[in-house]
Amino acid sequence: MKSLLTIVLLFCSNIFMTFAWYGHLKLSEYSWFSKLPLIGIILFSWGIALFEYCLQVPANRIGFEGNGGPFSPVQLKVLQEVITLVVFSLFSCFAFNTTLRLNHLVGFAFLVLAVYFIFKG
Repeated sequence: MKSLLTIVLLFCSNIFMTFAWYGHLKLSEYSWFSKLPLIGIILFSWGIALFEYCLQVPANRIGFEGNGGPFSPVQLKVLQEVITLVVFSLFSCFAFNTTLRLNHLVGFAFLVLAVYFIFKG
């Protein structure tokens, strides 16, 4: 159960992270947002990132083997990176109409292999 809760929290935190880091690029299409000074955009992104941290920190605490969770710190980090890649890929496709090409898919396959090897030991 802790592994599932950790993964769900990581997915949710990465949705907020992706919007905090890249959402402002999409929102700049709106005149009200594009008129904000850089400090306003930074504060806007920080506000979103607060929710990311409110999910990321509990995910790591719940999932960490030192707290009774199933994952080592390395496993937590690799999970987070793969989840980030999945969330960002979906965001990129839907928000920016990015087309995933063969080279992207090959790179993703190598990341999945990395997860396999990290969890194998």
